[in-house]
Amino acid sequence: MKVLRIAITALCIMSVAAFTTGDPLPIGSLMPKADVKMMNVDGSLVNLKDAMGSNGILVMFSCNTCPYVIKNQQRTIAINDFAKKNNLGVILLNSNEANRGGEDSREAMRNYAEGQKYNWPYVIDKNHALADAFGANRTPEVFLFDKNAKLVYHGAIDDNPTDGNAVTRQHLREAIKELSAGKDITVKETRSVGCAIKRLKN
Repeated sequence: MKVLRIAITALCIMSVAAFTTGDPLPIGSLMPKADVKMMNVDGSLVNLKDAMGSNGILVMFSCNTCPYVIKNQQRTIAINDFAKKNNLGVILLNSNEANRGGEDSREAMRNYAEGQKYNWPYVIDKNHALADAFGANRTPEVFLFDKNAKLVYHGAIDDNPTDGNAVTRQHLREAIKELSAGKDITVKETRSVGCAIKRLKN
């Protein structure tokens, strides 16, 4: 019980820390830095423009170690597969430059991606350039763009990051369904909960 309380406390601290950096990209904005090439775990170079699907792209800021990422991994895989089925590109960005020499190294990322059977790019966001441009502050955090590279949804995968069985609304899935149907997105922004992106100190 004591260990559980410590773990919950640590998660709360990390989630509070996750709300402290920068303002996110406003809804309707064009996708920034779409031409910046990033190193994928397979050694190829990928940019957001390359990863676009015919209906747009789902950009997710993620990592290997955040408890929220790990806890949500099956939901992450399911929603990314759903996005691909709806002709959206999918790309995961790891912006934890302060951890690049350790748990978020390219080798660690490759091992994690292989273990989770990722079938989309998982790339290094060097010097957290895209995280800074997007105003992304935490992992996991998602940005959904339409076929014109305009932001239509930003925030969380769903409304319960700690308990998948207690989810009452799947925000990202609903946004993808509406986008694919050519409808306006009902809920355009939600608050994502997760671990702070580990940026380099200035």
